[in-house]
Amino acid sequence: MHNEAFLQTILDLPKQIQEAVNLAEDITVQLPIENVVVTGMGGSGLPGRLLSSYADLPVPLIINNSYDMPKIVKSRSLVFAISYSGNTEETIAAFREARRKNARLVVICSGGKLEQLAKKENIPLIKVPAGIQPRISLAYMFFPVLTVLHNAKILPFPSEEITGILSSLKSPRYKDRAKALAEKLVDKIPLIYASEKFRAVAYKWKINFNENSKTHAFCNVFPELNHNELVGFTSLSGNYHVIMLQDEFDDRRVKERMKITKNIISQKGVDTTLIAVTGNSLLSRMFSAIHLGDLTSYYLAELRGIDPEPVEVVEDFKKKLGK
Repeated sequence: MHNEAFLQTILDLPKQIQEAVNLAEDITVQLPIENVVVTGMGGSGLPGRLLSSYADLPVPLIINNSYDMPKIVKSRSLVFAISYSGNTEETIAAFREARRKNARLVVICSGGKLEQLAKKENIPLIKVPAGIQPRISLAYMFFPVLTVLHNAKILPFPSEEITGILSSLKSPRYKDRAKALAEKLVDKIPLIYASEKFRAVAYKWKINFNENSKTHAFCNVFPELNHNELVGFTSLSGNYHVIMLQDEFDDRRVKERMKITKNIISQKGVDTTLIAVTGNSLLSRMFSAIHLGDLTSYYLAELRGIDPEPVEVVEDFKKKLGK
């Protein structure tokens, strides 16, 4: 099923990035900051995962995907409460607990209850454009976090890296590569493997296949998967296709592990596609791989005759939970 508007939103990633970098330019927080917490669920939790992979912050970074706040959160904690809809119950609960702990809060949402709470309690609010599925609005939620951290003198702003991303994403090669990969994945269960540095990117691929292609998919990282998951290929119980995301700057031992792993699972009859991720900066390479994953999951949905946009099972679950 062809959803032209959804595809265009994916292709508009460069535009999202350009708009996103300006959304938080006036947002400041009280210093000093002792730790940073990013709380959010699903697609709204991706900014925290990506930040963890990208940035080596001078203070601890905690990723929170729950109703609660970690015990480490206190008055000098900087908490980003991210919910694209603004109505995610786990994030609202975490927001309220962060307020009780007197943490320094920044809210990122497109509206909803979280916007109301932020305005009522005079919390810095970054309002992102509405009407987009959270999983393909990552740029709107991620880059404002970088801006706030820059304003707080915690992280330098990656202006040159962003320029590199925008240049890279102009290439027409993404669509062709995504279509070719999608054709290999029809009736397959994707397994996405990457280095620890690309953990968040592999996870983004996984949720894209789950939500866009409406299929199971799983991800893991090297070297950990060589100590357990590799054994699962001894006796196959699924029709898998392994996708390895290999960053050109991955550790040479990790690259060797990928090579050996590919050989082992190929001997078991499992097809493997190795994607060499290149670019002038880590952020550029991450978003290059993310863009390819977004498009691949879209074209896989198209090949399966599925509309990639709605997530009816999730919405039905939320309704039942609400009762």
